Amino acid sequence: MKPKMVIGNWKMNKSFEEADDLIIAIGEQIAGLKLETGVVLCPPFIYLELATDQAEEADFSTGAQNCSEYKNGAVTGEISAEMLAKLGVEFCIVGHSERRKFFCESNQTIAKKADLLLENQLVPVVCCGEVIDERKANRHFEVVEKQIKESLFHLSKEDFESVVIAYEPVWAIGTGETATPEQAEEMHAFIRQLIEKKYGTEIAYSTYILYGGSCNAQNALELFSQPNVDGGLIGGASLKANDFVAIIEAAETTVKEN
Repeated sequence: MKPKMVIGNWKMNKSFEEADDLIIAIGEQIAGLKLETGVVLCPPFIYLELATDQAEEADFSTGAQNCSEYKNGAVTGEISAEMLAKLGVEFCIVGHSERRKFFCESNQTIAKKADLLLENQLVPVVCCGEVIDERKANRHFEVVEKQIKESLFHLSKEDFESVVIAYEPVWAIGTGETATPEQAEEMHAFIRQLIEKKYGTEIAYSTYILYGGSCNAQNALELFSQPNVDGGLIGGASLKANDFVAIIEAAETTVKEN
C-alpha cells in the first residue's frame, strides 16, 4: 500500500496570530513521527507565507485553497498559479464544492485552473462530488464521472500523473454527516476505474484519491482503511492541531498495518 496523504483545508478561518500558532503546533507535533504520510496545510492566501516559512523546517507541504483561471493581468482580487509557485506553494485545491456553489465555477473553469497549476509545476487537488438530491436520485456516479472527465481528461498521461483527486460528497461537508466507509470505497473504486480506462492501470493505482466530508479523528482510521481511499481532505478537523495530528496518525496506522 502506498503512503497516505492528508490535506488540511482551513477555509476562511483564523486570525494571523491563530494561524501562526496552529502552523507551529502542527509542525511541532509531527516533528518526531517520521511520517510516511504526506501532509499539506492549506491556510487562507494571506497566511501562506507563514506556512511556507515553517514548511522549510517541518515535515509538511503548503497548498492554496484556490487560484485564478487567468494567467495574469487586469483581474482584480485574483491570485495566479505563478504567484503561488514563486511563493513556494506546492499544492492548490480547485473545484471545491463551495467554489462551485457560491462562485458558480464550472468543470471548464476548473480545467483551466488545473492547466495553469500544472504549467507552474504545482499539484492540482481537484474536487468532485454529488449533492444530496443527486445521490437520492442514484445519479452520483454520473455526476462524478462528468466532473472528472470535463475537468481532467483532456490532460496528457504525464500531466495527469501530477493530479490529486478529492471526492467530497457535498451532503457530508460540514454537516456532521459522513459517507459510510462502504460508500466512500464504492465511489473511490469507481473513480479509479475511470482513470484506468483512460490512462492505464499504473497511473490509476498511483493517483491519490482522497476522501473529504466530515472526516475526523474518530472516523479517519475506518475510512482510510478502505483499499481505494488514499487519505483525506480535512476541513473543520484541520483547525485544531491535536485533531489534525490524530488524523495523520490514523493514516500512518493504516499503511503500517498493511
